[in-house]
Amino acid sequence: MISVLALIPARGGSKGVPNKNIARVGGKPLVAWTILAAKQVRSVDRIVVTTDSPEIARVARDYQAEVPFIRPPELALDDTPGMPPILHAIQWLETNQSYCPDYIMCLQPTSPLRSSQDIDAVIRIALDKDADSIVSVSSVQQHPQWMKYVDAEGRMADYFPAADLIMRRQDLPPVYALNGAIYLTRRNILLEKETWYAPETYAYIMPPERSIDIDTSWDLYLTNLLLLNQE
Repeated sequence: MISVLALIPARGGSKGVPNKNIARVGGKPLVAWTILAAKQVRSVDRIVVTTDSPEIARVARDYQAEVPFIRPPELALDDTPGMPPILHAIQWLETNQSYCPDYIMCLQPTSPLRSSQDIDAVIRIALDKDADSIVSVSSVQQHPQWMKYVDAEGRMADYFPAADLIMRRQDLPPVYALNGAIYLTRRNILLEKETWYAPETYAYIMPPERSIDIDTSWDLYLTNLLLLNQE
C-alpha cells in the first residue's frame, strides 16, 4: 500500500474575497469542506494544512487537520507561486518528523465541491497504473476551436486559422482543462522536478458541477447555494 500526504495550502491573504479560505459557505468555513472530504479517504495517510494565518490554523485544527508549522510570511505573498509552499511543507516534515510519504496530494480549499470519492479515485489510478502523476480536469464549456480574439482596432478575429476550424459541435474533439481540485505526484519527482507533471501524467475527469474553483464573491455565492442544496 502507498502512503499519501494530503497538503491543503490555505494562506490568509486574498484580494478577490477577503479571508476566503475561512469564509462561510454551506454553513462551514471554506477550508473545512476539503478537510472533511480528505478525512473520509482511508488511503490518505495524513492531512496537513500549510498556512501563514493563525486563524486558519485554528479552524483547520477544529476540523482535525494537522497544522504542525506556520508557513513563513515570504511564502504567503500575493505573488508567491503555488509550488514553493508545497516544497517547504514536504521538506519541513522530513526534517522535523522524518516523514517521507510515497505521494504528495495537493487539495486546494477553493474546490469545496470535490468529493471523497474523487480523491479516492485519483489514488486508485496511481495504484492501478503505477502512475507518477495524476491531475484532475473537467471538460471546457467553450471549445478553443471557436475562440476569438479582438485586435488592436477592436475587430474580431479567429484565434485559430479559419482553415483549421471545425464548424459542427458534434465533430469537435473533447478538450479538457485543469480544474485545480486534485494534484497527485510521487514525492521524489516533486522534489526533483518541482512540478506536478511527470513525463506521463494521467488525467482524472471530474464533472463541471464538482469543478468550481472559487476565485470571486460570485463563485462563493454560487457554491454556497450548491452546498446548501446538498444538505
